[in-house]
Amino acid sequence: MGLLLSIIIGFISSIFYAWLVYTLDRYEKEPKLLLGGVFFWGVFVAAGGAFIVNTLLGLGVYFFTGSEFATDLTTGSLIAPLVEESLKGLAVFIVFLIFRREFDSILDGIVYAGIVALGFAATENSFYIYTFGYQEGGIGGIMALTFIRTVLVGWQHPFYTAFIGIGFAVSRLNRDRVVQILAPVLGWTVAVMTHAFHNTMASFVQGIGGLVLGTFFDWTGWLLMFGVIVWAIWREQQWITHELKSEVTRGIITEAQYQTARSSVRRLMARYRGLGTGQYRSTYRFYQTCTELAYKKHHRVRLGETAAREELINSLRQKLIGLSPVALS
Repeated sequence: MGLLLSIIIGFISSIFYAWLVYTLDRYEKEPKLLLGGVFFWGVFVAAGGAFIVNTLLGLGVYFFTGSEFATDLTTGSLIAPLVEESLKGLAVFIVFLIFRREFDSILDGIVYAGIVALGFAATENSFYIYTFGYQEGGIGGIMALTFIRTVLVGWQHPFYTAFIGIGFAVSRLNRDRVVQILAPVLGWTVAVMTHAFHNTMASFVQGIGGLVLGTFFDWTGWLLMFGVIVWAIWREQQWITHELKSEVTRGIITEAQYQTARSSVRRLMARYRGLGTGQYRSTYRFYQTCTELAYKKHHRVRLGETAAREELINSLRQKLIGLSPVALS
């Protein structure tokens, strides 16, 4: 019973947080199948792999030092950050490499990184809630660990891994070869360092004071990351406003559709009206395509014009022409 309850709490909280991350992407939602794939990568590959590697390397440290404190400190401050961020980051790298067309912006990088990290957290939180909650304190222990793991430090893994997503996004949006190579490395490095800082502080500063201090640093970092997300959403809205204006002149979209495309609130209202007229899906697809066109035009400016990019832009325009008559504004 305790194990089942721990798993339910661990996964429901992570799925809820994953939904919150999904809602951040206001203008172009990432494919649900791909997001589900990275979530379950976090659940099984990242969490399972990290458990095995962390355990084996931790045993190696204990074999050489004979010290539990040295083993716990080395595992928490060095091994776990390196292993866990690498395994979570690998999922982001796969999306970046294979599904490059879906990797359009800083926000996309944060979304993919956050979702895989929450999959990891689902497994890790279930383990912690059961092992250190239920087994040590019964139902009361479960409630205490649930509060700590899902509220006080609930965003820690998405926060760390978001830097990896940002690194890959910066690489995606630059034509400078040096930046393309160094940005993901720097993002991974910051993810490992912030993870290591949290774990090291938890090792040395314990009790209520440690919990308060750790919470202060964690939430400060999360607020700063939220500021980055707000900026990224604003930047995407600026791309849409700028790049779609010429599509009105071309006759691809109407002025009313343009005004709706550049407002997430008006998009939502248009889709809501579509529920009553049977035009929800076509309206959703139309504005999703508007955003994709704006992003690809922005990429053309930043990365240069290519035959493949121009062909994609033209195909998106043709798709909009077909959807325009059945899209609400």
